[in-house]
Amino acid sequence: MTNTDERRATTASDAVVYTTATDAIELFRRRELSPVELLQAQIDRYEAVNSKVNAVTATHFERALQQARAAEQRYFTGEATRPLEGIPVAIKDLHPIEGEVVTWGSRVYEGVRAEVTMPTVQRLFDAGAIMHLQTTTPEFGHAGHTHTPLWGVTRNPWNLECSSGGSSGGSAVAVAAGMSTIADGTDGGGSIRIPASFNGIFGLKPSFGRNPSGLLPSTSEEFLHFGPLTRSVADAALMQNVMSGPHPRDLSTVRPKELLPTAYDVEAVRGWKIAYSPDLGYYEVDHEVAANTRAAVEVFRSLGATVEEVDLPWNMSAHDAWMTHWEAMFAAACGDLLPRWGYEMDPFTRGVLERGLNHSAVRDIRTQYVRTEMYNHLGPLLEEYDVLICPTIAAPALKADHANDDPDFRINGKPVHPYVQWAMTYPFNLLGQCPVASVPSGFSSAGVPTGLQIVGRTYDELSVMTAAAAFEAAEPWGALVPTL
Repeated sequence: MTNTDERRATTASDAVVYTTATDAIELFRRRELSPVELLQAQIDRYEAVNSKVNAVTATHFERALQQARAAEQRYFTGEATRPLEGIPVAIKDLHPIEGEVVTWGSRVYEGVRAEVTMPTVQRLFDAGAIMHLQTTTPEFGHAGHTHTPLWGVTRNPWNLECSSGGSSGGSAVAVAAGMSTIADGTDGGGSIRIPASFNGIFGLKPSFGRNPSGLLPSTSEEFLHFGPLTRSVADAALMQNVMSGPHPRDLSTVRPKELLPTAYDVEAVRGWKIAYSPDLGYYEVDHEVAANTRAAVEVFRSLGATVEEVDLPWNMSAHDAWMTHWEAMFAAACGDLLPRWGYEMDPFTRGVLERGLNHSAVRDIRTQYVRTEMYNHLGPLLEEYDVLICPTIAAPALKADHANDDPDFRINGKPVHPYVQWAMTYPFNLLGQCPVASVPSGFSSAGVPTGLQIVGRTYDELSVMTAAAAFEAAEPWGALVPTL
């Protein structure tokens, strides 16, 4: 990673909590580490650091330790083990888990227990992952940063004055701060990739339909994606292989199930053609972010790829299309809560719902025309190039208590819409069939990591993961951890 200056490499005391899932499973098999030891180390880490970052809504340590002891027995006796046997996982407090309180970050659901488990979460559990934490999210997952009236502010472990990102902010912090090996996230406008970038970890938004839904009454909502937050590309592949595949309750899931490699040829990108967009045609991008992105371009060139800057003629109509559909989707899902709960919500959440209730069906349907026009430019481009790369976040950092309606929010001294126009992620939710990963690209002067997006052709996770793995091998980020 560029600009790492005084970032801390992992030490012996960090080694256990920052063990990747892939490495941990191998250590379990060799009896050099046990699931109990790994989980207990992360419980200890939680006790030491969560009061600083505020990333957790609930803990399940006693049950998790029982499950870890059972996993330990399986490894030690040579029984058959599952793909994620004994691996601690943090689950976002937006994802239903039967019998557990899932608040959606809102007072509306404070103390309410879910009646079903979301399919991707159930698949993680069925694969042997052990939930020990539930993690913070902004109210209803509505924002790209994480603070709520119910849970307060979730802080960035690299700089506690800065935002963790969102909406999967708590999940990303749990992984980055050593409280969990892996975590799950939701991405409707960048909610996996934004916190992955701000926390210096890996995040994948799979193609729409790869992973089953189950969060909303409709499974046809193309904006919403469920995917992994991890410390390595291999771990994300391991999670994605478990979470993906057709599901009988989701007509949008595609067949056949795709299995990704967990090991990649780092020479594979030699000879590739990579498109590079510094601004997606219409973003104001901070100078530090731009510099780290240019450095990432040079990394790919050093790997033998040809990288060419391209012009995408996108504009703020993409912003309007995303905002229109996002607000309408929220209003359809939660608008009926306003009469009773409106004034106990975050005021901006209330505003999103009120605006959504006033959108006409015609305006919402017209967002499809914008999406089609955007893909009319991106689709042919991706036929010429293997992947597209661009920054993940246009700003170097956000304040921990960033306001979605901050009238003074600026990038490079220029006014920028404070809600999402600093996140270069939502255009690819408008084009949900394109998989996108975020990899760490460096650090800003605020001490907060920056990220690089890798965008693939529709349903081409393999190319995205191959490029990410090659970049990871050339610029490894796993040994860099925040000092808390």
